Amino acid sequence: MNSNIPSLLSFMIPSLGLAAAIDYPATRKADVIEEIHGTKVPDPYRWLEDDNAEETKAWVAAQNRVTEDFLAAIPQRGEIRKRLADLWNFERTAAPQEYGGRWFFTHNTGLQNQSVLKVSETMDGEGRELLDPNKLSEDGTVALANFQPSEDGKLLAYSISRGGSDWNEILVRDVATGKETGDHLKWVKFSGMSWAKDGSGFYYSRYDEPAAGAALTQKNEFQKLCFHKIGTPQAEDKLIYERKDHPKWGFGGGLTEDGKFLVIHVTEGTDPKNRFFYRDASKPESPVVELLADADASYDFIGNRDGVFYFRTDLDAPRHRVIAIDVAKPDRAAWKEIIPQGKDLLQGATSVGGYLVCEYLRDAKSAVTVHDMAGKFVREVSLPGIGSAGGFEGREKDKETFYSFTGFTDPGAIYRYDLATGESKLWKRPKVGFDSDAYETKQVFVTSKDGTKVPLFIVHKKGITLDGSSRVLLSGYGGFNISVGPGFSIGRAVWLERGGIFALANLRGGGEYGSEWHLAGTRLRKQNVFDDFIACGEWLVKEKYTVPGRLAIQGGSNGGLLVGACMTQRPDLFGAALPAVGVMDMLRFHKFTIGWAWEKDYGSAENPEEFQALLKYSPYHVLKPGTRYPATMVTTADHDDRVVPAHSFKFAARLQECQAKDGPPVLIRIDTSAGHGAGTALSKMIDKTADEWAFLESVLKKD
Repeated sequence: MNSNIPSLLSFMIPSLGLAAAIDYPATRKADVIEEIHGTKVPDPYRWLEDDNAEETKAWVAAQNRVTEDFLAAIPQRGEIRKRLADLWNFERTAAPQEYGGRWFFTHNTGLQNQSVLKVSETMDGEGRELLDPNKLSEDGTVALANFQPSEDGKLLAYSISRGGSDWNEILVRDVATGKETGDHLKWVKFSGMSWAKDGSGFYYSRYDEPAAGAALTQKNEFQKLCFHKIGTPQAEDKLIYERKDHPKWGFGGGLTEDGKFLVIHVTEGTDPKNRFFYRDASKPESPVVELLADADASYDFIGNRDGVFYFRTDLDAPRHRVIAIDVAKPDRAAWKEIIPQGKDLLQGATSVGGYLVCEYLRDAKSAVTVHDMAGKFVREVSLPGIGSAGGFEGREKDKETFYSFTGFTDPGAIYRYDLATGESKLWKRPKVGFDSDAYETKQVFVTSKDGTKVPLFIVHKKGITLDGSSRVLLSGYGGFNISVGPGFSIGRAVWLERGGIFALANLRGGGEYGSEWHLAGTRLRKQNVFDDFIACGEWLVKEKYTVPGRLAIQGGSNGGLLVGACMTQRPDLFGAALPAVGVMDMLRFHKFTIGWAWEKDYGSAENPEEFQALLKYSPYHVLKPGTRYPATMVTTADHDDRVVPAHSFKFAARLQECQAKDGPPVLIRIDTSAGHGAGTALSKMIDKTADEWAFLESVLKKD
């Protein structure tokens, strides 16, 4: 063991009022130095990248023991977990989908680890159990990732994820009998299922089987679009489309509603710019037509009518617009603008019942408008308040559609929307034991380092005094053109109940204001994202919502990178940090699973200029010995094959090494049989949230 590694640190746990010594596991340092573009870069903890090594497994077990001992000593941990479980114990139902006269929906009685898929002969029927994922494992770690009934509602294709992995398996079930057909497809990832109109099979996307033992780390390349015929083995599936000349292209394929076209959505990593191909479905051997092959913009297929394809696009419109392309006259000169770009971001558009429904973001809040297929404005949907709306899916024949609406303190509801009259009717509203009326939400605009105005939502109890005494949890994401907005969370509700304030920052790099906002936080401009977040933290202190010792930051995935970068750049500004499943090694992220896909946002260490930019903020690399960093609990999971846990392992090991001797605790919590987040068992979500809130309450200053 390296004698330079601090093995024993003492500090105060404020809520306990006593000195607690943490004996951190000694972590071996290896003499690994890589020269990149003439710069020597130490990587002493690279050995932790091998998740199959016994030494790594022993390190994980030792770290988890230390973390559990710390958390077990916090008196309020149990009461927080109990309140979370009590509040989460409410009945919830998802919007139904109709196929062949049957209605399919998911339902959870309250504390079930996974929601149950039900089928009903009527829209409002209680339904019968069709698939209970809770019966697929003893601990609730097998999740229903996706499902798609056949057009006649007789068969159900569904995918499951084991232990939180992105890898899916697809199976098929007879809806009438509930019995499996025997179809079983493996090595499926980032794929839906699209049925043939006659129910004979479905389209899906897959990768080749990875090398033995490398399923959770090996690069994912050369995706293929295939067709599976019911009743046949996967080995006989028909290859529909692949591009061996483009290993990083991904394919999402399916039939249009009228069954006339097989459409192929072609992506390259997380780049919003994409391609769109199609084939005449009436002629199985007809060639694939590369309708949009230039990857010059984002093209989101909405639907088709009489050979005219409708797209939401940011071509010459950074906030997006709707265009129509007649496949018989595909020249750009013949393209038609249906709905022009407006002042708000057109976040999504659907075609249902002969209407185009447009979902906009107005300063990160939802607004929805309805148009006819020629683009003529019909009406704006009257929403219940400030929040986020979603849904409005359906088919040409539908007379109504469903949508959900939720806010920070509003558990939300599902509404039926009459397309002809514009009337919304409540369909389902959950009964949650949370007093929404006791809290308020406001939105402010914070000036970032370069003068950019950054939206910041703030949620707290009504009537609070701004004297800096409150614990504040600041969260953000800021990446990949993803928008974050108002939404209800049981975890946040408990944080609010316990006197905390919650703040959500809409940072550059996200999609809240369109492609220009996104690009302003990418590659060589990524520092803008961190500057925005830091500015929001400074504003909360300046306006006396809190003080640095009571200000915590939280983020997951790209948001974990956000937390890691900001806590290392401004350790003085934050009292605690919760980086979850974060990208912490910015020089090697592209070497694992789907990490290469993030180069469009981050850049790559293979590029000399981008390497220098990445090295300046890479959380793992910028840590400095003897610095007093905020109290930190890193969280990750052993089955995370999107952001491999090595990122968190290496960062935590280095942070423990560098933390000032009298500094606050640095812990890592490593979940088992869990992944990047989707499909996580509810019991694990409750445990993790309870541990996070207990940790924050124990380390954030009280005076």
